[in-house]
Amino acid sequence: MTKKHTQKPDSHKLVEELQNQVNDLTEALKRERADSINLRRRHDEDLANLKNRVKASVVADLLPAIDNLERALKHTPADLKNNSYVKGVEAVVKQFDKSLESIGVSRIASVGQPFDPRLHEAVSMEEGSGGQEIVVEELRPGFMIGNEVVRHAMVKVKN
Repeated sequence: MTKKHTQKPDSHKLVEELQNQVNDLTEALKRERADSINLRRRHDEDLANLKNRVKASVVADLLPAIDNLERALKHTPADLKNNSYVKGVEAVVKQFDKSLESIGVSRIASVGQPFDPRLHEAVSMEEGSGGQEIVVEELRPGFMIGNEVVRHAMVKVKN
């Protein structure tokens, strides 16, 4: 009679294989979690950038109207300065400024500042005695949202 020889699996080897599988799966899970976190972060950044681009687009469309209101106020005849209609237009301009500020839009500082081509668009240059180019007049205000320029300030520069 032949004796059946059954070989028992080496329990240590089996435990080691299972432990390796657990380690591999744990590492894969960690990578997937990191990928998920990065994807979520990238999505949030893209969404914030999109919101700022949409805001910038809307603001850019409104700026000519705001410019015209401000221009009209600068040319108000002296005898109408205290007119209630003029006061109302001034209030509308202030309201626009507050609304822009509330959504993160700020005016670019110009007059008296060093000329910066990232912020200013020079339309005229006057000769001076200094070596540094300084903005001496703002012809049209510039605006920013965060660090992004919505519209460059149109300026006169003197060096």
